[in-house]
Amino acid sequence: MESFLIKGGKRVEGSLRVDSAKNAVLPLLAACVLTEEPVTLTDVPHISDAHHMVEILTMLGCQVTCEGKAMTVSAGGIHNWEMPDRLSKQIRSSIFMLGPILSRFRKATVTYPGGCEIGLRPIDLHLSGLRSLGVVVHEEGGMIYCDGSDMHAGEVHFDYPSVGATENVMMAAVCLPGTTAIHNAAREPEIADLQNCINAMGGKIRGAGGHTIEIEGVDRLHGAVWEPISDRIVAGTLLCAAAMTGGEIELTRAPVDDMIAITSKLREMGCVIHEEPKLLRLKAPERLAAFSQLQTQPHPGFPTDMQVQMLALLCAAEGTGVIVENVFENRFTHAGDLNRMGANILCSGRTAVVRGVKNLYGARVTARDLRGGAALVLAGLRAQGVTQVDHAELVDRGYDHLEAQLYQLGADVKRIET
Repeated sequence: MESFLIKGGKRVEGSLRVDSAKNAVLPLLAACVLTEEPVTLTDVPHISDAHHMVEILTMLGCQVTCEGKAMTVSAGGIHNWEMPDRLSKQIRSSIFMLGPILSRFRKATVTYPGGCEIGLRPIDLHLSGLRSLGVVVHEEGGMIYCDGSDMHAGEVHFDYPSVGATENVMMAAVCLPGTTAIHNAAREPEIADLQNCINAMGGKIRGAGGHTIEIEGVDRLHGAVWEPISDRIVAGTLLCAAAMTGGEIELTRAPVDDMIAITSKLREMGCVIHEEPKLLRLKAPERLAAFSQLQTQPHPGFPTDMQVQMLALLCAAEGTGVIVENVFENRFTHAGDLNRMGANILCSGRTAVVRGVKNLYGARVTARDLRGGAALVLAGLRAQGVTQVDHAELVDRGYDHLEAQLYQLGADVKRIET
């Protein structure tokens, strides 16, 4: 096991470039299966979820080459439509492979995906969307068997705007004759990025970012070179690190327009934020002020992936704030760890009431999921003394060496073996 060791009290300040988005890179890697020609993603962060996706692609028969952060996937030799069980259970995003494999082979066998334990994330919407395209789905023994021999374009309506289900149907439908419409589609910026990449490969998709996406089927796709969008959650976490420590930070390659929900809350807490195209600057006050309420919602609402980082900020703010988690039911699991560090958090169901305290104190705590682990690191930056955050590998799922990025910004944080 590896852990983060943080000595609190250092200001986070300086300039840093924002990496490409985990939630964009993973479906883009899956989309590489849609064509027999090479696809190059020019900026892939060194995160474990991307490495697991590469392992899956390789086991399916793809060739993957890397040069720096550029990654080229050649799926011309793909020969397998059965997802490797072990790898699928390690990464939630393995479910993104379902649509592309069906597009290539008209059949697919997958296991139920793994990932962070942040609540129930049923794949019913993925399967119902595919059924609307004529896929016959059979579930048995923890496996999902899909027969797409009669796949066709169709009308898909989601009861909830699921990001993964929207992306899966987009990839499954891109080469089906006719026009497919996805209604109540998710509107996250990563979906628009997937649309634009597939269109660069010869696809005909429009409407991503709105409630309805239309896919006009094409005969085939070709190779392309694509730079994924930058990561609004990583950028938000780094802004929180500066805000937590009274610091000042500049982020280049920042997805400014996609972060309005995050930056508006930071402004409410007293941070001064300057925005330019692809650039953000934040200057924190001496003491943060608590916002009155935050509710997570699908995009363009406040992202659930930033909720626990804001929970950590509230712990050190002046006043009382309320957070309501509307997306996942188990996203307050780190409240107990923060309370061990001196915070005052009361949780009831999907609501957390936080009374800010003047001082947090170092402690040994445990990351239980990706974003919660990052939030504990944020708390450690503010805490007096030394904080040890165990299970750093969970944070590695979505952050490219978070400790190195924070160290570059002046924090006293390192990775240790425990």
